[in-house]
Amino acid sequence: MAELLHITERVTWLEAAMTGEYRMSTRGVTLAEQGFIHCSLRHQLRPVAEFLYGDAAADDLVVLVIDSERVPAVVRYEAPEPGGEQYPHIYGVLPASSVTEVVAVRRDAAGRLVLPD
Repeated sequence: MAELLHITERVTWLEAAMTGEYRMSTRGVTLAEQGFIHCSLRHQLRPVAEFLYGDAAADDLVVLVIDSERVPAVVRYEAPEPGGEQYPHIYGVLPASSVTEVVAVRRDAAGRLVLPD
């Protein structure tokens, strides 16, 4: 099993948990618009979170921990540019049942995002 991580707004996740399907690619971009859901491996999460959500209220964010074996869609590892680091992308809807943990995000005293280790 590969553990995939995806940071999102809490309200977006709560809506997906109620419907059973998550359909956002990244902040402000849907799966239908992008064609895949952006994910990260643990070592990739901090730079992605700070780039996309550095200005967001931490209380509004969660990290979805996804079991890749529960994802029925194709997962591809792709680099945003030739020779760059590869990130996992989910090419289809993410069933809420694929999410094994939802980790609340907060900020430390210095204002830095506190993310799962």
